[in-house]
Amino acid sequence: MALVNPHFLQLPNHYLFSEIAERVGRYRQRHPDADIISLGIGDVTQPLAPAVVQAMHRAVDELASASTFHGYGPEQGYASLREAIVQHDYAARGIDLSPDEVFVNDGAKSDCGNIGELLHTDNRVAVTDPVYPVYVDANVMGGRAGSLHDGKWNELTYLPCTEANHFVPQLPAQPVDIVYLCYPNNPTGTTLTRAQLQRWVDYARRHRTLIVYDSAYEAYIQDTRIPHSIYEMEGAREVAIEMRSFSKTAGFTGVRCGYTVVPKALKAYTTDGKPASLNQLWHRRQSTKFNGASYVSQRGAEAVYSAEGQEQVRRTIAYYMENARLIKQGLTTMGLTVYGGDNAPYLWVKTPDGKTSWQFFDHLLHQSHVVCTPGSGFGPSGEGFMRLTAFADRNRTLQALERIAGTRGKR
Repeated sequence: MALVNPHFLQLPNHYLFSEIAERVGRYRQRHPDADIISLGIGDVTQPLAPAVVQAMHRAVDELASASTFHGYGPEQGYASLREAIVQHDYAARGIDLSPDEVFVNDGAKSDCGNIGELLHTDNRVAVTDPVYPVYVDANVMGGRAGSLHDGKWNELTYLPCTEANHFVPQLPAQPVDIVYLCYPNNPTGTTLTRAQLQRWVDYARRHRTLIVYDSAYEAYIQDTRIPHSIYEMEGAREVAIEMRSFSKTAGFTGVRCGYTVVPKALKAYTTDGKPASLNQLWHRRQSTKFNGASYVSQRGAEAVYSAEGQEQVRRTIAYYMENARLIKQGLTTMGLTVYGGDNAPYLWVKTPDGKTSWQFFDHLLHQSHVVCTPGSGFGPSGEGFMRLTAFADRNRTLQALERIAGTRGKR
């Protein structure tokens, strides 16, 4: 008799974005002529950079000839891409990493879940609240979350990020073993200063806490005072894993490529206190369970770092950030309270008129034919907010704002 993993059975029936898709689908069935604009799920709309497209075409042509064909590649990623990552994303910021500390993957979301395989089920995990749902659900699957009560998992430590604390999480009152941080933040669009991030690194060093740092949106930072990488902080190589993705940076949501940095100085510990190299363990895990991202996607990612690729990607990011500016300006003019959007492609909007997150979701869908993401889907502290993204086409973004403005008086 095959036994199911009981932790999977504890998960809510619907992943947040699946629930949104189902609600929108039901509405479309009843109103097939409705022209619905999505500012909800963070999928990009602008095409790949020409330099990336050309590199991928060349890669396909190589695969079409026996003399240039590539089969299995290195599980950790091709050396040329890892070297480009080290030089452009880290060395350029004064960060000393080696290519064998970089592991190319098929998108950051996969490794956000997979990294838990290296870690004991008895670890105490802390997450910011609101939080990207994958961090929580992956730990539910891994048996670290306990049971769900009133919207919270009783064995997770929640770090509220609210208007009252300016969306800056406070250090845990009790020591934790693992903490997930995402900055620029999804969903709130807010950031941490260098001093605030250094406090987390110092805390982690004192308590031997592992920081899982998601910096998937660092390319959207506009303020030069805000750190792009946790490794800009003193001592971070000893306590932090960093994950990045080409999805939002270079439009790879459908191409699938990203990377995880696991420094050699980073250690976890056995139950009797002996250190173990997470770099070595992750290398072993990837060699066993992952055959690497595709050759075509890695060649495309490498082209992101070319001079042409960098300029083209910057233009696309500027396009999305102009969308963010327009959304923030437009909603603020309507009298709504808006956070984020200055250094991130996400905007965190307070629901008006005392509506709950899902009530305002339904209001926008039914009255404006605009889709947002209810804040409560990101955790208890997300109630009373909604997340909007800046990834839509410019014209559709402006249309959505016009529709929302036109229905602001409707209840």
